[in-house]
Amino acid sequence: MAKRDSKTDWRYGRRVKAPGLQSIMGYILPHRTDCEVYLHDTLDITDVMAFLDERNASHPEFKSTIFHALLFSIARMLKERPKMNRYIQGYVMYERDLVSLSFVVKRQFQDNAEEALMVLVPKDTDTITDMSRTIHEFVTKTRKSEHATGGIDEIIDKIAALPRPILSVFLGFIRHIDFWGHNFSVLTDGDPNYSSVLASNLGSIGGPSVYHHLNNYGTNSIMVTLGTIYEDEVRMPDGTKQLRKLVDIGATLDERIADGFYFIRSLKLVKYMFSHPELFETPLSEPSGFDYK
Repeated sequence: MAKRDSKTDWRYGRRVKAPGLQSIMGYILPHRTDCEVYLHDTLDITDVMAFLDERNASHPEFKSTIFHALLFSIARMLKERPKMNRYIQGYVMYERDLVSLSFVVKRQFQDNAEEALMVLVPKDTDTITDMSRTIHEFVTKTRKSEHATGGIDEIIDKIAALPRPILSVFLGFIRHIDFWGHNFSVLTDGDPNYSSVLASNLGSIGGPSVYHHLNNYGTNSIMVTLGTIYEDEVRMPDGTKQLRKLVDIGATLDERIADGFYFIRSLKLVKYMFSHPELFETPLSEPSGFDYK
């Protein structure tokens, strides 16, 4: 079974002492789906789009997208706001040392096409260029095959092929040991349900930033969706109106990991990143300079 080694394993974290209210909530509301908080906001991406256009002209082989920018912003937020990288499992709160971002890749843009799962663990030295290169390499490799070629995707396919009675008993056992934090590493390696943030780029298929539920399985406490880019008039700080490029985002969070004040400040940091595109060229280890006052 899996061992907790927060220094090398992105799936798990170290146990932390939670305030009294949060500790009690873990017992009163033991299921993650009972504790969902949904946030919805709009990002002004006009300046970031201009920055990405200029950056992509120099790196046409692996272009950066708004989705990449969002992932990079979330990664920096998690590094500066460690409580956002927490989860509750077996009534106990844990905090990860490593940031992990995950999302689903459609192998083909067709109704019946299979999906692949990616978990990205950014390095402290990464900039958006490094992150885009890693994502591009994974997506390119994935779309060369219409079917799973190994890893968690292939394991899931094999488990799903079990007879229904055996599958029911097996998954019941897995859910039990998962609740207590003792799931098998062969099932958790590469599983987005164990990542810091699970993101979905619905804008890539023309969709809105919908509400997406959390899962009781795994350790993931934050789900983020990105919608379709559009233009609208925005009132600027000087009182004038300008036509700006915007995108909606939605975030579902486990309210037990922090309070609303901490959540809103974390969202403001993500928005700060989009108003300061130069931060996408600085390594994640460098502070954003955001004023939390």
